[in-house]
Amino acid sequence: MGTVTIGVSIAVPEPHGSQLQELRAGFGDAAAHGIPTHVTLLPPTEVDAGLVPAVEAHLIEVAGTGRPFPMRLSGTGTFRPLSPVVYVRIVTGAEVCAWLQKQVRAASGPVARELQFPYHPHVTVAHGIDDAAMDRAFEELADYEAEWPCTGFALYEQGADGVWRKLREFPFAGTVVPPQGSHVERGSIPTR
Repeated sequence: MGTVTIGVSIAVPEPHGSQLQELRAGFGDAAAHGIPTHVTLLPPTEVDAGLVPAVEAHLIEVAGTGRPFPMRLSGTGTFRPLSPVVYVRIVTGAEVCAWLQKQVRAASGPVARELQFPYHPHVTVAHGIDDAAMDRAFEELADYEAEWPCTGFALYEQGADGVWRKLREFPFAGTVVPPQGSHVERGSIPTR
């Protein structure tokens, strides 16, 4: 049956998603149009194609334990020099993202795996481009702000053309979203 490359993420909704995707392309990131703007919960993972239904069943369970929560993006950060990435910071919702990704990768589930780097939720806006363009992305989005109620996540598959396509959405079980702006998470976020 072969293998497929899947990922699980929280989509950044419109108009923010398209805006950040266009900015990413404008910084010279050739992959920008093949990657919907997102917060990763499971990085690209190769699995047997026959395992996808089990992954979907697992994600239904994970979503069933989740509740909608506020997400807020503010400012930029970078993983340089460790990794050539500039990102928009998550200042509200990061703890919930960290909890969700642990559930998705649980040892008892079908996509249990270790991560290459410690989990740090973020929205990539530049990856693997030249340093001057990375600096420009970092500076131009330093005042970027967006917020929305996160109501679920989705499973994606990477096609042979390198483009990521949504296979299915997994809404959270609850419908109540806590008030926006009541708490801002601060952490050890890499800065310049």
